[in-house]
Amino acid sequence: MTQKVRTGIGYDIHRLDVGHRLVLGGIEIPFSRGLVGHSDGDVLVHAVIDALLGAMGDKDIGQCFPDTNPVYRNIQSTELLVSVAIQLKQRDYEVSNIDSIVVAEEPKLAPFIPAMKDILCPILGLPVKDLGIKAKTREGLGDVGEGRAIAAWAVATIVSCS
Repeated sequence: MTQKVRTGIGYDIHRLDVGHRLVLGGIEIPFSRGLVGHSDGDVLVHAVIDALLGAMGDKDIGQCFPDTNPVYRNIQSTELLVSVAIQLKQRDYEVSNIDSIVVAEEPKLAPFIPAMKDILCPILGLPVKDLGIKAKTREGLGDVGEGRAIAAWAVATIVSCS
């Protein structure tokens, strides 16, 4: 039987504000501002979730985990990712690889990428080499470049297990 390969893409952006924690890739990063969201606002995990949901041909993160549901208020985004990983297994898929980009003017994120991988790879069932996380800036352009927001993109490839 031929193995079925599917690909999905995800994107998320949240604004930064004082009084919020900065959580990216499942870890809290020391910074004077954090991402505003119904959950913890983790744009990297949200983009990965949307990429995985898209690869499965499912609805997007906002429809699967609506901000109108109080259950998701202040939830750790990694908990949502665990739920999506369970759905993948139930549908007989596994994650082949994920590539992602986080765009933030500050703080510098590269030093935190290994810790992000340590959190995300076990949830996704991926070896570290199969999860790409890159940190970029916008060179001062737009809301992200002016330090008002952080954005992330992710592409996920999943394969059928049967």
